[in-house]
Amino acid sequence: LFYYLNRTGYNGLCRFNKSGGYNVPFGRYKKINYQQDFLNYQPVLSEWEFVNADFTELKLQVDDFVYADPPYDVPFHQYSQQGFNWNDQIRLAEWLVQHQGPVVLSNQATDRIIDLYKQLGFKLKYLDAPRRISCKGSERHAVKEVLALRGF
Repeated sequence: LFYYLNRTGYNGLCRFNKSGGYNVPFGRYKKINYQQDFLNYQPVLSEWEFVNADFTELKLQVDDFVYADPPYDVPFHQYSQQGFNWNDQIRLAEWLVQHQGPVVLSNQATDRIIDLYKQLGFKLKYLDAPRRISCKGSERHAVKEVLALRGF
């Protein structure tokens, strides 16, 4: 369902209102071939388990790969009813550092995100990531992102 919403929503945006309802307008797409998309992914995803829960509720195996993509650490509207604040960023980082398997986290490269993951011993890689979410084309530009890596 998330894949469908992501692929059909405006610019791939995922956003919820304060009542918890999904509030992204439908995008303008001439053709979306979901059946072909899902068939291509099926061999890889068939053994995966998708969970909608707080990250601390995940039942991970020691060698499970974890990719974390939390909301960016920038002043912005809430992505969800509960939001995701700086304390949640710290809670996530501390939870990730406890996992013995490989971990990758992506986020906007703000000073405090960089400091947090450096202090916890993550290896950091930087990249410029294009942004296509803004409704104004002139405001869509590359943003500095950080990948925080452990266990590789």
